[in-house]
Amino acid sequence: MNSARTAHIDELVRVSGGVASNRDPIIEASWRRCVVDHRLDPTIGREARILPQERLRVHRDAMDEFLRMARFGLEALYRQVAGMGYVLLLTDSNGVTVDFIGDPTFDNHLRRAGLYLGSDWNEEHAGTCAVGTCIATGEALTVHQTDHFDTTHIPLTCTSAPVFESGGELAAVLDISALHSPEPKISQYLALQMVKSYVHKIENANLYNNFRRDWVVKLSASQEFAEVDPDCVIALDGAGKIIGFNNKARCLLTPEAGESPLGRSFAELFDCEVEDLTRFVRALPTDQRALRLRRSGLPLFAQAMPPPAVSLPRAHSGDGGPLPEPLRAISGGDPALKAVLTRAAKLVNTRMSLLIHGETGTGKEHFAKALHRASVRAAKPFVAINCAALPEALIESELFGYEPGSFTGATARGKKGLILEADGGTLFLDEIGDMPLSAQTRLLRVLAEREVTPIGRTKAVSVDIRVIGATHRDLIELVKAGRFRDDLYFRLNGAVFTVPPLRQRGDLDWLIDRLLTERAKRDGVEYCLTAEALAALRAHGWPGNVRELVNALDYACAVCTDGLIDLADIPDPVQHSGLFKAWPGHDAPTASPPPAPLDEEEPAARLRDTLRRHHWNVSAAARALGVDRSTVHRQMHRFGIVAPHRQD
Repeated sequence: MNSARTAHIDELVRVSGGVASNRDPIIEASWRRCVVDHRLDPTIGREARILPQERLRVHRDAMDEFLRMARFGLEALYRQVAGMGYVLLLTDSNGVTVDFIGDPTFDNHLRRAGLYLGSDWNEEHAGTCAVGTCIATGEALTVHQTDHFDTTHIPLTCTSAPVFESGGELAAVLDISALHSPEPKISQYLALQMVKSYVHKIENANLYNNFRRDWVVKLSASQEFAEVDPDCVIALDGAGKIIGFNNKARCLLTPEAGESPLGRSFAELFDCEVEDLTRFVRALPTDQRALRLRRSGLPLFAQAMPPPAVSLPRAHSGDGGPLPEPLRAISGGDPALKAVLTRAAKLVNTRMSLLIHGETGTGKEHFAKALHRASVRAAKPFVAINCAALPEALIESELFGYEPGSFTGATARGKKGLILEADGGTLFLDEIGDMPLSAQTRLLRVLAEREVTPIGRTKAVSVDIRVIGATHRDLIELVKAGRFRDDLYFRLNGAVFTVPPLRQRGDLDWLIDRLLTERAKRDGVEYCLTAEALAALRAHGWPGNVRELVNALDYACAVCTDGLIDLADIPDPVQHSGLFKAWPGHDAPTASPPPAPLDEEEPAARLRDTLRRHHWNVSAAARALGVDRSTVHRQMHRFGIVAPHRQD
């Protein structure tokens, strides 16, 4: 045991026994808790506790919406400190790291130190540390080097601030840490102020998001900052009662209210009646928007933001509001696909990365292009990269570009690189699950810092891109197998959308009609299907999904006579759709005796049983029942039967 570690343990023992030291009082109190309450032994060094993916996913899912909103704050803060050796952690209220931004070059060192996704920094087992002690006290603080209880953490400097929900509960902790730092603790003062500042921004953004349909009042002691950077933000319901607030408002109003301000009338705490809030709207000059706290008389400048008029449409809402045309154009009304598109419509103009999952041929790239065309980036490039088709030796030069003459074989003019080609627009990473691990590390850095360093160049180039990934693979299983980076996965899955396979969609007839109409315009021929040809298309299971349907119709249009597509013009695998039964990995209908007609006794139970036996394949169930697909869909709607894969 070296002398520095021995001296640290001796000091811990003295302080926990009640001897005063030069440490901050909050550190001394934490040391005592660690020994007395948590029963931690200061002579034992503990390895970082990293949760497995399954448990981490539970923690992340519990705060999914908050994570998406807070991610922008993390990225903005990291841009301020990039290159200075800092790592950003966002933990939940239990101390588990649910988001993380750091230099991937130092991944192994960061993971060993616990500065990593999934690390658990609860004070009960990690000892005195910025996150754990912040949770225990509810205060922002820096735990610098030997402030840590556990000797394995002595090299670290960690600064944390609590993030509170709009009802006053602890929601998360934002932490900025480094593996190495100058010895004086004062060197972290600026880090503490920056963390507190971004926590304030995250709390305000969360409140605005939660109370979009309510009165919001911004308050500041400064006339100049009342609108742009308010100290306090309060949300009010229609009766003028407080229903939300940021932490600065809680600290300001709790003494006034005698307890939590939640549920108290705005008029009880301020010299302003609810009816008078309209005089604090932005139209008036700021100096005419002053009010006072009733008990203390403290003057504040206010801006009131009224709720939107009830008659205003809620664009892209989940209640069936209008979809942008590019998204509406890729569905014929299938409920499962429409639900995916409705959710996607809310995110078209955010910067968060998106991940599209679906079987091969379901139209993932088509979906990504529709998202791009529906966004404010529509006029900028859409650059698609097939990650599975890029030769590993050329990935870096293709993605990141290179300077002239930077390596043997480099062109004299250099190359811009596909990521820089997408600047201002959308970068679509198709089959991201097949990207080699070596390239994943470089891509992670691009997503974290929004910077690209071409080969042969020392200075990074900023890039503004929206990243959409797509895969038919199970990325979680690839992460478990060590074939896909977990931190890259969590960078990509800001929101995940699953495109249903064609055999599970209820708009096959619409899709067939649309594809034939497109080919009619292209070829100058009016195409029409006979009843037998249409029945064959409806009966097929489409293991190749939309891509297979496109190929089948292209073949039929090429071989038909005078635009009339008969059964003989349909490709053989589609005509003989029994081949689909043996197709691996797909729903295959099972043989069963035909059930009684739907109009007999207990039709709902019979229909549900038939669908279940045929793995919810509507086409197969319709054939077993001897009815048309549309009849099955109508009966499902009538009886309220919903397939398991379409349930919320």
